[in-house]
Amino acid sequence: MPQYSAPLRDLRFVLHEVFQAPALWARLPALAERVDADTADAILEEAAKVTGQLIAPLNRSGDEEGAQWRDGLVSTPAGFKEAYATYIEGGWVGLSGNPDYAGMGMPKMLAVQFEEMLYAANASFALYSALSSGACLAIDAHASEELKTTYLPALYEGRWAGSMCLTEPHAGTDLGIIRTKAEPQADGSYAISGTKIFITGGEQDLTENIIHLVLAKLPDAPAGPKGISLFLVPKVMVNADGSLGEKNAVSCGSIEHKMGIKASATCVMNFDGAIGYLIGEANKGLAAMFTMMNYERLSIGLQGIGCADASYQNAVAYARERIQSRAPTGPVAQDKAADPIIVHPDVRRMLLSMKAMTEGGRAFACYVGQQLDLAKYAEDTDERQRAEALVALLTPVAKAFFTDTGLDSCVHGQQVFGGHGYIREWGQEQLVRDVRIAQIYEGTNGIQALDLLGRKVVANGGAALKLFCAEVRAFASQPGAPYATELLEAVQRLQSTSEWLLARATQNPNEVGAASVEYLQLFGHVAYAWMWARMAQAAQARRSEDEAFYTGKLATAEFFFRRLLPRILGLEASIRAGSDALFGLSAEQF
Repeated sequence: MPQYSAPLRDLRFVLHEVFQAPALWARLPALAERVDADTADAILEEAAKVTGQLIAPLNRSGDEEGAQWRDGLVSTPAGFKEAYATYIEGGWVGLSGNPDYAGMGMPKMLAVQFEEMLYAANASFALYSALSSGACLAIDAHASEELKTTYLPALYEGRWAGSMCLTEPHAGTDLGIIRTKAEPQADGSYAISGTKIFITGGEQDLTENIIHLVLAKLPDAPAGPKGISLFLVPKVMVNADGSLGEKNAVSCGSIEHKMGIKASATCVMNFDGAIGYLIGEANKGLAAMFTMMNYERLSIGLQGIGCADASYQNAVAYARERIQSRAPTGPVAQDKAADPIIVHPDVRRMLLSMKAMTEGGRAFACYVGQQLDLAKYAEDTDERQRAEALVALLTPVAKAFFTDTGLDSCVHGQQVFGGHGYIREWGQEQLVRDVRIAQIYEGTNGIQALDLLGRKVVANGGAALKLFCAEVRAFASQPGAPYATELLEAVQRLQSTSEWLLARATQNPNEVGAASVEYLQLFGHVAYAWMWARMAQAAQARRSEDEAFYTGKLATAEFFFRRLLPRILGLEASIRAGSDALFGLSAEQF
């Protein structure tokens, strides 16, 4: 049976040694009073217990049973309700939430590590609270004080859950053509009518209320995305004293039957004149919803890392035990009929690829979390604005690259098991199915690539990219920086390719779309190279303290630079081939 144990040593290495997070928190007054190294370690220890002992054991049974719909009601698999009750007792939903409304106020650098554990343990379970956390962010940033006071404490506590209602049967990426309507009412509320699909946790039996954030259009709204407003629509109405009242006109028409994340209810939601409340300004709902969406994009990126780590842990355990054939250099296990498969070069290639990309992603997630903390808590305006620019640039990279490489790693893990990887009892095929959605929802990875290249690089002349490249160069220019030559060459390749695309985009509008996916992959590999150089530097500094751990880091860094980073050569060549080859066929010739 598959097992999951949180990689606490690795998580602490990244948090404390690579990024020296406690020193950063100490200079940010809002965080200094809440968290230090000991607090962070205690939270990670408890998180490891909750995810490994409470939530992970429900992963396979939840997949087997799935969420069930009957007469408009959804039941989660056996054990989920009890586990969720224990989970919210620990305050995990509000881990990084606003303390003014009963959140714990922990830094994002710490929260990303917890979320990785949660997705690794049970991706379906994780999604129920992930949507709540994102909804809280949008409400906190854009709603009135009355709405925040009424809804945030119960959401942070986990007694209520949140959902994000964007997609309609005819409108996915193009939200400007949604049909859901909002009719103003005399009391200042709105009557919301329409149908939303693919709504994660739109109905479930874990919480006493569900707070839907719904995109809809007012009667006089402008056409397109500039006519979208955001509304808070509770499943059950909330009385003035905070108690629950009558059920709202919201119903679940059905749930989807899916390839993976089967224990997560993916709902069709019907709003039949449901009472809703405007969040933020009229016709500016899409900007408000993006507060939630950007959180969810990083969160879903962490799903990729978490599933990859779960697959890696089981693949390593299997490769150490499974005996097949002899090592190319001769017998290793002399007392056995064959050697463990971990001696074989191709198995090592797969395991090292998984290890390098998962640990690189873990470090990059912590870096993005650092920028989010600076954007929120830094007192210096320039530092805060710089961090905001980097967050905007790096969010699509994190979502798409984490999930692309997460699927690759889960497939590698399945392959290590051979035929057993295709069998349900080993858990590897479930991870492949569960992680696959992460490349699709919260904006497909193709859309993330377009966002990165079109909006975050081309649209502003590469301003934020220059900040990123300058930071990488500053690191590589330090005396004795590991892999400085390779890193400087890689970041120069990224910048020169970006400049080439900036020039081409002015001549041919197809160039951005044609190059975007390869460009994001190029960017991701360069970002991971920087992360591995930083990890190598930290490992070199303390190698004598724990020889096995730190030499393992250094060997993995060497593998990344020698075997994985060279992929950028092919990516650059593909980008510079241009868009013409994509348009050689007419639509009828496909």
